[in-house]
Formats: sequence, structure tokens, C-alpha cells
Amino acid sequence: MSYFPLVCHTHYSLLKGLSKPKDLVKRVKELGLEGCAMTDFSTLAGGVVFIKEFTANGLKPILGCKIPIETEFGLSFATVIAKNTEGWKTLVRLSSESNSPENYAKQARLPISRFKEIADKNIIIIEGHIGSSLSKAMFDHDFSSSDAPFDCEEYEESKSYVHPEWVSRCSSLIKDYCESIGKENVFLTVSLQDESNRPCQRVLAEGIRYLSKKTECRPVATNDSRYCAREDSDDHRILLCNLLRTTLPEIKSRMSNVSSSRKNPYKHFFKSSNYHIPSPEEMLGVHTKEEIDNTNLISSMCEEYNILRAPILPEFECPNLETPDEHLRSLCREGWKQKIEQFISEEKQQVYVDRINSELEVLQSSGLSSYFLIVADIINEIRLNRWLPGPGRGSAAGCLVSYLIGITSIDPIKYGLIFERFYNAGRNSEGRVSMPDIDMDVPVSKRDEIIEYIKDKYGEDKVAQMITFQTMMGRSAMKDVLRTHGDVSFEEMNLITQNIPDKADIADDLQHMQESTGKSSIIRWALENRADKLRDWCHIDEDGRLQGKMAKRFEQAIRLEGTKRTQSKHAAGVIISPQPLNEICPMILDSTTKKTVAGMEMQDMEDIGMIKFDVLGVAMLDKIMGIRDILKEGVVNG
Repeated sequence: MSYFPLVCHTHYSLLKGLSKPKDLVKRVKELGLEGCAMTDFSTLAGGVVFIKEFTANGLKPILGCKIPIETEFGLSFATVIAKNTEGWKTLVRLSSESNSPENYAKQARLPISRFKEIADKNIIIIEGHIGSSLSKAMFDHDFSSSDAPFDCEEYEESKSYVHPEWVSRCSSLIKDYCESIGKENVFLTVSLQDESNRPCQRVLAEGIRYLSKKTECRPVATNDSRYCAREDSDDHRILLCNLLRTTLPEIKSRMSNVSSSRKNPYKHFFKSSNYHIPSPEEMLGVHTKEEIDNTNLISSMCEEYNILRAPILPEFECPNLETPDEHLRSLCREGWKQKIEQFISEEKQQVYVDRINSELEVLQSSGLSSYFLIVADIINEIRLNRWLPGPGRGSAAGCLVSYLIGITSIDPIKYGLIFERFYNAGRNSEGRVSMPDIDMDVPVSKRDEIIEYIKDKYGEDKVAQMITFQTMMGRSAMKDVLRTHGDVSFEEMNLITQNIPDKADIADDLQHMQESTGKSSIIRWALENRADKLRDWCHIDEDGRLQGKMAKRFEQAIRLEGTKRTQSKHAAGVIISPQPLNEICPMILDSTTKKTVAGMEMQDMEDIGMIKFDVLGVAMLDKIMGIRDILKEGVVNG
């Protein structure tokens, strides 16, 4: 009997989940399953990568999220799954609303009243795990909280915490969900993966099964999967120690003291290795056939859909009723008069004529006129304020169109710069246009004002910055592992990691490693190329295996490379959308500015059709502006 895993947390659940989408693919294939659902905490950031990995491997991806819903019983997570494209949009709205400034308070949260307003029959909700609103309604105690008795070791003791009015309390909450999305879309979760360590799971399961019969909401078997296989639990504990800012020896010390253990809400992950994706046989050992069958029922209720789409370029509003193509050509003609006609000899102008005609044909056949007009308008706004934009960065300086309309200040023909290095129509595929990449260098002190100008022009709800993730990589992964194990001095840690290079310094070698072996590792590269300097701790033997007194530590750090660790705001990327962003991509709150930003990374935003514009703050431009102003003031006063 097969089943469908419905609660899987990836490394996008920062430091709470370990699995990468490609790891989930491998595990699902090993178990012979049809696919699985991705349900990260308060984020949909991994949706694009998850969809791409699973569809490329012929597996079924289901998109979901742990939405933080606030009920009369407090704040807790409910698993919400999208059944179809409309369900994905609903999921995006729910996630975005939980991150709105009005609802966010120390963390994302969504009042159940707002959930009921937004939710529809295109989503499925799975409720009832330990720590959920349903379990809080059932128990007169929160077993997921840090002050709960140590895993409630006694089965009978956990029964004593059942609230005397648990049936009516739970039934009322279930009714709220049924009225919002339809009874057929409400499932009650039975989770028994760690019942040997958490007997309260057995009590909860008994209650869920009773409620299922009473409310006619179907029970479904779920596992809180934080990693793929049991053997991954040690790596997951490294993440948790980083989250808790502690070490494994400190955790061990706390675990031996009941009162101290209460301060660790993640203690069951250190005690048990049961938070993996189980085999069908493991599931059958603790769940009823109905509960397992309902995992497949939920899968069948979810259509196979794709959130990826071609770029959606906002159309630039042109003067004089011109189309974007016409207006771009008009600006090129104006630029020709100002920069070419009086300054380039007639015998050389034909080269410019041929070049501009060729470029316009390529760009306009790809539908990119609005992109260039938007960038030119932003640069023009900078100049109108007498601020200083950059003259042109990278391959964008090879575009004559950019030079003529004022985006760059460099004549590409004069300096032999090649347009095809900037943009080539060969990069486009059927139904998919590759977007140009023009970096706009602006004074760092004026960047926020420039972004406000963009929001004023295109709409506050259609413009946003985006997130980026920092990952455990090379030196940082090694330090995280060594620090967490707590048995290496600070000095020795530095001796080891000083021989691990930065990623940028060996980028070409890593690319070759990826192409030849299917994976790349900075630490592995260091062991191969700086073997003598690392031999005291670890080395590679003739069979390619790691040996030495710290081989296990090095192996663990290599496994953790690429794991997402923290999240921040992208330094340059700004999204401009033709429609409200919270209808297209999940929005999250930037705790510093108290404004929402797009909750996906740059490449993923582009994969769902969003157009990114890079606005880079450059301090040198501020300094040049300052010198300019001082010189002007000196001339006036002189």
C-alpha cells in the first residue's frame, strides 16, 4: 500500500527543515511514491524550485504552506494545500495577508476572521497536529510549548490534560473551517510518527479519530517530516543548534535536567530520529487503511498545475498616443541628433545606422521596448534631480539603444563593445523571452527616493524589493559544524577554515566540478587542492573517501553546504508588476522598514513572470556628487 507525504518541510523553513527539493525527489523515488507536498513554515519561497525539480523527474508536486492562524486558542500553524492554480493564488493571498503590517506582530499571523474571508474551495486544510489550534482546543495544555512537561512521558498523564469541554471546543473550530472552504476540503490529521517518545500523540490521535466520526471530516495520516531519512537527523540537529544559538553538549546537558529541558521547544528532535519521510510499511504500522487512503485522496483532489510562466512586462505609458515601439524609436532619433549627427563623420555613420536597426529589430521582436523605456525613465528621473547615475555597467554598455536613450553614457561602437554579449535573441525559446539585465548604479543616499519614485509611478502595490537567502557554504558550513559540536577551540577552528577559499575565488573550478560529478563543494575542493594544509584534520584516500580525526565533521559540513540559513532583502532587485504583487507572489514583511517585499528569490521571481530591475546604491557616486557640489560652491563664492 502506497501513500502520499503531505507535510514536508524544506530548508526554506530556515533552520527548522533540512531537506532540499532535490533531496525530496531522491527520497520519494527511493520509496516508490508518486510525489509529495511541500509545506514550509510561513513561506512559499521554495515553490518554484520544488515544482521544477519534481516535474523534471516525473513526480507530482503539491504546493502548500504552514499558515499561522490565530484563533481563540492562540496562534498556531495549519497546513494549507493548493488544489489548483486558483488555490495557489488563494495560498499566496493567505501567506501575504499573514505578513501584512496590520497582522504581523513579532511573527506572521492571520486572524481566523481574515482566513475565512480569503479562503475558498480551491484549498485543503489539514488540522490537528501537536501544537495546532485543534490540539490546543483538545488539551488544557500546549504540548508544543517550551514549558510543557518533558514530552509528557506517561500515556495516562497526557490524558489528564484533556479539557473537559474538548469536544465542543474542537467541533466549533472545525465548523469554522468547514464553513470557509467546504467540509470536503477539511481533513483531520492523525500523526503518530513519534508516539514512543511523545505519548500525547496517542491521546491526540484518539481524539482526532473520534472527532472525525462526529464531524464527518475525514482523518488523514501525516508525518512532520523535517528531513528525508532517519540518518539525516544528526544534520538537522546542527541546524537547530544554530537556530537556538547553542551547542550539542549544552543541549545534552539540558536534556539530562527536566527543568532545563522545558526551555527547549525542539527537544523531541534531539531525542528522536523519527521526523523523516517514512516508508509505506512504517505508515501502515501505525495508521488505519482509511487514514493512509486519504493521503492519496488529497493527492487526487490536487490538479497537476504549473505556477511558472513567461515574463509579464508592465507596459510603459507613452506620450502622444505612441506605442512603446514607436516611442523607443522616437527616443533613439532624439539621441541620434544629440550624440551622433553632429559628432560622427558621415562616412562612419552607416555603421551606427546598421547597428541601431539591428538592435531595434532584435529588441522589439522580443517585446522589450517597455523594459528599455522604464529603465530610461528611471535614469532620467535621477538626472532631473541633479543626482548622478552610473555611466553603464558590464555588458549593458554594449547596447547602442541604451546609449542613445540615455541609459548609458558610453558609445559602444567607439570602444568596440559587442551588442550580442549584452543580449542575443538566441537566448529566447518558444513562449519564453529572456529578459535583459541592465544594472542601474545610483547614489546610495538617493536609492530609497528612487524606489519611492518607481512606486509612485507604477503603484505601491505593484512595486517591491525582494528577498535573498544566505546559505551554509564552505567556510561558514565548516564553522557551523565545528562550533555546534563544541569540541574544537576557536583557534583550531580558524586554522582549519583559513584553508577553505571563498566561492568567488574558485567559481570556475566549482562549475567544472558540478558538470563532471553532478555536485560541487568548496570544502571538497579544499581537500583536493590544499591537501597538505588540511591533512592534520582530514584527507581524501585513494578510494575517494574522507579519512582523518575530523573526517566525520568534514563530511557533515559538505552535506550541509548549500543549506539556506538566513534571509535578507536583496541589495539591488526591484520588481515592477502590471498587477498587484500579492496576487502573484507571496509577500513578506521586512522587519526593518515595516514594508512588504516579494517573498521569493530573484530567479524564482523571474520564473513566475515577474520582471526584475536592478537599482544598485553606489557610495562612490555620492562622493563624486559631493566633490562636484564643493567645486561649484567654490566657483560661485570665488
